[in-house]
Amino acid sequence: MTTRAVRGYRTISKDAACLLAGAIPWDLDARAFADVFWRCAEARAGGSNPPPDVVRRWRNDARETAIEMWRERLENPQVSVDLVLAIRPVLKEWLDRKTGALSFRLTQVLTGHGCFGRYLCEIVGREENTRCHHCDADRDTADHTVMACPSWIGQREALTAAIGPDITLPALVRALLRGDPDWKAVEDFAEEVISAKEEAERIREREALDPRRRPRRRRRANNGDNNIPP
Repeated sequence: MTTRAVRGYRTISKDAACLLAGAIPWDLDARAFADVFWRCAEARAGGSNPPPDVVRRWRNDARETAIEMWRERLENPQVSVDLVLAIRPVLKEWLDRKTGALSFRLTQVLTGHGCFGRYLCEIVGREENTRCHHCDADRDTADHTVMACPSWIGQREALTAAIGPDITLPALVRALLRGDPDWKAVEDFAEEVISAKEEAERIREREALDPRRRPRRRRRANNGDNNIPP
């Protein structure tokens, strides 16, 4: 459900999906609800009915506790390490933000799961190697695409002009949290660059299926024996 909410590929981890969706893991969320339930039950057992503002405060306290427990759980990530380390320092701000919806291509940039050589080769096995098809780099990743690939110099200049020279993943997350103008700058970069990479991938796939571009199979000599297939 969270993967679908952030428009991500099914290959992204549960931690990445929950973080991007701003969804506290269900076990911690359930613990928060249970805490509020038992506090209300204890108050009613004592003969009082807690007023709405008190219940609201209990809910906020329980949520704060759940977020802090989640932060501790993410202290030594085993999966989606770069994304977790980028969001964990600003976890509360990320969860409480009021604007900003993740697009399909922005999620690719944040997770590294998308139209990148590393993902296409090592995770889904659709390409033979991890090289970048847009420059001479041997390893195409989200970081390479955002910070280094010379094919995207123009888009990179527009991004740095909007959010500043630091375009590492933690800096992109902080930029998204600053509000609509910076969010749009990061999203525009992702949309333009990833859509171009996707189109290049579609062209490669069409060429691979084009029989005129396939190497011809060499016919085996049968030395005059008609029973041997060519």
